[in-house]
Amino acid sequence: MGTNDIRQIRVGTDRIGIIGLKQVLTELAPLAGTMSEDDIKKHLLESLGKKNYISPNARERYEIAFYREFCLFAGKPVEEDRTAGAIEIKVLGQGCGRCDQLTRDVITLVSEMQIPADVEHVRDIKAIAGYGVLGSPGLVIDGDVKSVGTVPGRAKIMAWLSEAAENRKTK
Repeated sequence: MGTNDIRQIRVGTDRIGIIGLKQVLTELAPLAGTMSEDDIKKHLLESLGKKNYISPNARERYEIAFYREFCLFAGKPVEEDRTAGAIEIKVLGQGCGRCDQLTRDVITLVSEMQIPADVEHVRDIKAIAGYGVLGSPGLVIDGDVKSVGTVPGRAKIMAWLSEAAENRKTK
């Protein structure tokens, strides 16, 4: 494992760089079928705690975040953590021009609309598959797949963002 094996994940409301996440997920995936959810969480916390500082006060948030990343890696359905208050937006695609364009469009619209949002460009093929998306780019807003295989127009993206912002207010 090199020193560049750092992946940024969301832990509670913060984005944190985690050293060695991919390696631990790769090693754990084949064994997971024989382990309970609690055992998987414990293993992730122990393994990743060796190379990453995890505050005793934040252990539960890290455990939840690590398990969410494991589920995405393993292609299991994931219940999105919506406690952060910001809209969760994911652009799915390995980095083609259309994927990059959609990411830029979304970031621009979020900024123009002054909507609190966490925009992430997901490039990992297993994480993308976890959403059931077979074409790229894909756009996921608060866990709902909004588009697949196309770059939606600005008006359509604005409508989805407005709807998500309104849904946040009513929760």
